[in-house]
Amino acid sequence: MVTLDRLVNVLGSYGVGLRFCPIPRSTELSSVVIRENVEGRPVTGDVLLAIGARSVKEAVQWAAAARASVVLLRGGDREHTFSGIDEGVAVMVVDPSVSWSELAAVVYGLVLEGRETEAGRGPTDLFALADSLAETTGGAVTIEDRLSRVLAYSRMQENADQARVATILGRQAPESLREYFESRGVFAHLSASDEPLFLEPDAAHGLAGRMVVAVRSGRELMGSVWVACTEPLTGPPLSALVDGARTVALHLLRSRASADLERQVESDLVIRLLQGSPDAAAAARRLGLPNRPMRVIAVRAFIDGDRDSALLLAFERATTGFGWSRPGRSALDGNTVYTLLPGEPAAIARRWIAGLRAALPDAATVVAGISKPAAVGDLAAARQEADECLALHELAPHRTEPPAYDESWDRILLHRLRTAARSGRSPDRGPVAELRRHDAEHGTEYVATLRAWLEAMGDIAAAGHRLGVHENTVRYRLRKMAELTELRLDDPDKRLAMMIEIAALGPD
Repeated sequence: MVTLDRLVNVLGSYGVGLRFCPIPRSTELSSVVIRENVEGRPVTGDVLLAIGARSVKEAVQWAAAARASVVLLRGGDREHTFSGIDEGVAVMVVDPSVSWSELAAVVYGLVLEGRETEAGRGPTDLFALADSLAETTGGAVTIEDRLSRVLAYSRMQENADQARVATILGRQAPESLREYFESRGVFAHLSASDEPLFLEPDAAHGLAGRMVVAVRSGRELMGSVWVACTEPLTGPPLSALVDGARTVALHLLRSRASADLERQVESDLVIRLLQGSPDAAAAARRLGLPNRPMRVIAVRAFIDGDRDSALLLAFERATTGFGWSRPGRSALDGNTVYTLLPGEPAAIARRWIAGLRAALPDAATVVAGISKPAAVGDLAAARQEADECLALHELAPHRTEPPAYDESWDRILLHRLRTAARSGRSPDRGPVAELRRHDAEHGTEYVATLRAWLEAMGDIAAAGHRLGVHENTVRYRLRKMAELTELRLDDPDKRLAMMIEIAALGPD
């Protein structure tokens, strides 16, 4: 079962829009049908897929005959086509680029299997399972993932304590509580054993006592189930906890499969946009992206040199969230997560990156680059801008904020020049190269002096101030440099070329 509001939000990501709604969005939907008659009577259901309907009027008539609350159809984009409809049927219009086969699978899975997955679309009933476990074990239950984030919790509050309240409100066990569990060997036990573990009450951490068991699929630790209790569980309650952990594993596997499929669909559409697809507008509509400028964000992540697991976790967190609650749409391409984020201010993109970083383990390092705002048709060029900003951020990930192309184009240009210089394409002859060799051999500072003079636009006093020396020292060095090589400081082209070469090679 699912509400109309949930159905509308989920299908929005697949290019389906609500065009007319005479019923409350809290209306519950529990069945899906197509138009057909069995023994002379129409099959009834809450959601009708009006496949083959030639008009809105015909689709609504089919829905009324099927006693449906919602009808999905193609066409009917013009608002005036819905005037005068009084059958009490909500009308949702399907984008022409979305196939009925794909849409039917999503609708059936959502309506028949209930709540959304972690990715925001699809089935899971972990809350109902938590309620069931609480009844059989006699204590309040929380179900958590492998990072101690809350996936579900029971309505029963038997033996509930301050630690449980803080965990649920924060959607994750507080750091102090996690450190306590770590010191007690709880996480080490969960990693190695399927046996339930009892934790004694601890007033200092607001803990009235816990029984915890690992949720595992094969050798993979997927999470844990916690029961509030003042003494160890035994007998049927203990068996129920162990069996419940196995059931939770099945639910998480099913949710993961559903979420992975949905992430793949989203990823494929985003990559299509980043590659400059001719059907970019249709792909953007299917992703539910607004028709306004957006930025491309390129992200890489690693934990102590391990890039694979950190990158996959970053992609998982970037695609976690329900429908429209996620402002961006993401793809994993090679060793980079790309996100399309509507909005022109770079600050919005940086806040999104900060939120992603906060969702990763403390040891994770995140580097990112942000393109300038781009229209849907220009996202391929924006991807290149994001890649260049990402490469710039990788040079100093801890000392700088993620650069945005429209703010950092000068640094990007210099980075390009330095990259070309490192590849061996910088001059090995000429004034700058000769002065650099002289500095290396004799300990002089001629290149730094030349740079200061050029940056000061020939102002001897200003150049001396930059270098921290008297202006006569600058004059002396310039005379000596002119004896070593042909500077030609009176030639504007030569001055420009020397400035570019010095900037490209960077300081010694």
